[in-house]
Amino acid sequence: MARKKSLNLTEAELRLMDVVWDKGAVTVGEVAAALTGEPILAYNTILTTLRILEQKGYVRHTNSREGRAFIYRAVVGRKQASRNALRHLVRGFFANSPELLVLNLLDDGDLSQRELQSIRNLLAGGKR
Repeated sequence: MARKKSLNLTEAELRLMDVVWDKGAVTVGEVAAALTGEPILAYNTILTTLRILEQKGYVRHTNSREGRAFIYRAVVGRKQASRNALRHLVRGFFANSPELLVLNLLDDGDLSQRELQSIRNLLAGGKR
């Protein structure tokens, strides 16, 4: 039986989406030029990943007026994608309980005093 395709972003897809979100409209070549760090991705890998992102509904392409290259634009914003990922995380690891997620974060011990105070302010109805 075929595995159901996930609508969530993989690390590689997120890396490309960061470029699309930052630039607004890009070609495959522009994504390749904007990517820094490891691993270095081949043009065909970027093209394939953008096609997958299009199938998932994160980007849409149009034809370029100047040449043969497609122009890719985000259909889903960064904020909506992060909310989707967080909902997936809460459903999968925290029994669909945002409270368990927050308790896990607070129990982790990696939060700074400033971060803890910011959370307290938010819970008290204040601002960050």
